[in-house]
Order: sequence, then C-alpha cells, then structure tokens
Amino acid sequence: MSVPRSLDLRSFGGDAPAPRLLVSVRDAEEADLAARAGADLVDGKDPDRGALGALAPDTVRAIVARVDARALTSAVAGEPDRAALVPAIAAMAATGVDVVKVAVRADASADDLARAAAAASGRLIAVLFAEAGDATGLVPALRRAGFLGAMIDTAGKDGRRLTDHLPLPVLAAFTRACRGHGLVSGLAGSLALPDIAVLAALGPDYLGFRGGLCASGNRRQGLDPVRVAEAVRLIRASARRDAA
Repeated sequence: MSVPRSLDLRSFGGDAPAPRLLVSVRDAEEADLAARAGADLVDGKDPDRGALGALAPDTVRAIVARVDARALTSAVAGEPDRAALVPAIAAMAATGVDVVKVAVRADASADDLARAAAAASGRLIAVLFAEAGDATGLVPALRRAGFLGAMIDTAGKDGRRLTDHLPLPVLAAFTRACRGHGLVSGLAGSLALPDIAVLAALGPDYLGFRGGLCASGNRRQGLDPVRVAEAVRLIRASARRDAA
C-alpha cells in the first residue's frame, strides 16, 4: 500500500484534543462529499449488508482515488468466519486504503488475532460489538497481536444507539484501556449529532457515523451534506472547548 504523502499513519491516533470524525460511505460520490465537508476518516462500508458489510474491492479503490489524500481512508472487511478472516483482510488491505476494519469475536484465539493483524500489518482496527458486552477486556490481547486500534459499534441497526447498550462509564473505561495500551480507539453505533458532545468527553480518538448523517436518519439512504457539515462543526467545536 502506498500511504498518501500528506498523511502519516503514526499520527492516526494522534494527540488531537478532541475526537476526529469517521464518516462511512458506500461509494466514491459519498466519499467525495465527506472529504469535501472535512471528515477526518472516510470509511468504505455497504449499509445494505448489515453493520459491517464489505464493499467490493474495486469500489474501495475508487473511494481511495476520489478522496485523493484529503482524509485518511478505511474500509470494512466484514464479519468473516475463521477460514475467511485472513483473505478478507488481505483483500481490503490491497486496495490502497489506509486502514482496514474487521469484526473480532470475544472468543478469538491469540493465533487468530495475530494472523488477522499480520494480514494488514500496522493497519488493522478491531470492531467489537456493543451487544457482546464490555469490550475492555479484549484490549490487551489486541495490542499483543499487533492491532492498530479497536472500535465499539452496534451489530443491530434497529434504532438503538451505542449508549442504549453500554453505559458511559463502560465506554470511558474502554477508551482509557486503549490509550493505556497504545491503541487507537473509536466509538460508533447509530450515533446522532447530540452524541458528539457526550461521547467526546470520554476521550475516543474517533467517533463513527453513518445513519445519523443520512437523509431521514436512515443509513441506507444517501449522506445528507447538511448533516455531515454539522457533524464536522460539532467535532471542531469540541476540540476548541477542550483546548480552551
């Protein structure tokens, strides 16, 4: 993979005073919209295929080309079973995307985690589902395996948000554990714009959005440029508050 010269993956987590904005997109047109609005991380995902639906590699390549180093890029490798885990990650890593995201189950072995991390060396984010409970206990194993970071998301997209599944103290403990183990952290899961102020205070590196930035709040509809711009504004405002 060739990392855009204007970006540095060593600062992916960075020392930013507030979270950065991850916007999930389904195609190059949405990727362009998100990048123009100021999204920090443009994330390829197929909303018609569940919480972590993977796009075709060619679509991800088109997203990377359209973003053209205006933001970091990531892509979802889905929820593969053990046999498909490494091939799925490797296929996304080969698209030129900066970061790959993949679902990680609580019962994954140390060997499986290490093989997964090696398939996208230094660029793999574990997605842990909120419905499975507290993800904090998995953080040390992810660090030992070589993951870049970990993110909590919701498996079900039924209108319930992340905080309907996990209370704020649990989410705060997760972000602290990631920070303590040198992992990038992210929080996502049917987030709405008012969640930015609440979750930013917990110290995640990224807040991830899809449905909350779409027309009518429906993740299967297209991104609403007004909502994307407002998310960028709120993220920037939280940074200014923290820096004050």
